[in-house]
Amino acid sequence: MVKYPDSTKSSLEQRLSARARERWPELARVSVRHRANFSYADGVLPDGTTIKLCRLRYLGSAHDWRFAIYRASHDDYDESVFPTGLPIGTCEDALDTACGLYLGDPTAW
Repeated sequence: MVKYPDSTKSSLEQRLSARARERWPELARVSVRHRANFSYADGVLPDGTTIKLCRLRYLGSAHDWRFAIYRASHDDYDESVFPTGLPIGTCEDALDTACGLYLGDPTAW
């Protein structure tokens, strides 16, 4: 297993927060929690409601991630591909894909 550096975790949080401010005004903020080589991104709405969005898997680079979309119907995460059809992409693209689904904006894809 590749060690997930604290600097990359911090960078991920900053990148996801910046993307949310740029693209997703419906969110008050993005909350990220880390466990082993995974990071879980949740959206926090202005009223304080938290919605689970996706899980990112660290692959050894701060620029390439695998992701799993949160499935509310099953209360789990399902490995997904990016809208490009590729299994690896940026953390920003993962956030856009999940927010497009959960915030009802398919133009994100």
